[in-house]
Amino acid sequence: MERMHADMAVPPSGDPDRDFAAMMIPHHQGAIDMAKAQLIHGRDPVLLRLAQGIIVEQGQEIEVMRRALADRVPAAGTLPSAPVPHPHHHGAAPMPAQGTIR
Repeated sequence: MERMHADMAVPPSGDPDRDFAAMMIPHHQGAIDMAKAQLIHGRDPVLLRLAQGIIVEQGQEIEVMRRALADRVPAAGTLPSAPVPHPHHHGAAPMPAQGTIR
């Protein structure tokens, strides 16, 4: 939990969208970490199902935010931050461009 709070301490960049994503990624990762602990130690079937959903849904949301950060142009007067790592989807066919037919 302390790690999550430390990682959420993002200095303002002047771009509220960038700041939102940069702070929400560690917040979501903290939720995933807690959900994994619930799966290991928990017993309540309702909470176990909730934990599974959190892991899947918030993991997907993290990917959306990482892509949004990677696609953003740095705000004027700011230096670009370190690149945000993103997973490679090995073996998956690339998505066709919208409007193209295969």
